[in-house]
Amino acid sequence: MRTTRIAFLSVMSNTFVVAMKIIVGLITGSVAVLSEAIHSSLDLMASLIAFFSVRISKKPADSVHPYGHGKVENLSGTIETILIFVAGIWIIYECVHKIIHPEPLQLPLLGVLVMVVGATINFIVSKIVRKEADRVHSVAMKSNALHLLTDVYTSLGVAVSLLLVTLTGWYILDSIIGMVLAVYIMIEAFKLMKETFPPLIDSRLTESEESAVLNIIESFKEEYLEVHNFRTRRSGPQEYIDFHLVVPSDASMGDVHDLCDRMEGKIEEEFPHSEVFIHPEPEHERENK
Repeated sequence: MRTTRIAFLSVMSNTFVVAMKIIVGLITGSVAVLSEAIHSSLDLMASLIAFFSVRISKKPADSVHPYGHGKVENLSGTIETILIFVAGIWIIYECVHKIIHPEPLQLPLLGVLVMVVGATINFIVSKIVRKEADRVHSVAMKSNALHLLTDVYTSLGVAVSLLLVTLTGWYILDSIIGMVLAVYIMIEAFKLMKETFPPLIDSRLTESEESAVLNIIESFKEEYLEVHNFRTRRSGPQEYIDFHLVVPSDASMGDVHDLCDRMEGKIEEEFPHSEVFIHPEPEHERENK
């Protein structure tokens, strides 16, 4: 419930910020402000996606989805990055159009005020969302927090550009700043895509994470003979770890079961969002292969 409420908070804050930027963008005629309104509109969409994906991904596994619904978060995160790319292209188009057909700005200081207010709101909400994302290991909420934080930077950039336009009268600065911000958010989208997309095709955990798991397994080395077929994958906030464990042929079923339970417990203690599957094999089976 706490996670859902925080996800909904980002929806409400983005709705307010978007409405504010669109209204002031139309009043001032600033392409930078309107570009920010488009950017924030996509942030709102991202917040909505995160809100619903968090609710869906938390559903337990069922007969149709035996591995749970975690990939919904990766899917939503990937969609969000695509939306950012679309926003970047649209902003650049509008900026080029404004350079070719320049128009004076109306009440630019009103735009500055709105950008600062919007940046302050999104900065506070982004910190709250990111803290919760780290707590529940949510990719969707992490990407949503990044959206909000990039909006803070771009809003402040627009505020600076409007101040410069007011002081110098160089209206082209409005479009130049807009294009710089568009490139920035597209670069951020690319970085996020590298994190959200790989789990959709069952990519392994990071090298450091796998090393940590193997170190835990190694701590039990006196009780088994060999580990092979070690595999990992990530699905939303969930990690899946499985491997084959070769044990002495004379080990009792109870001892092997106890060993596997202790291994699983130690790994899950280090990785609280993991599911561990151990396939024990007696030594004589390995020798016959």
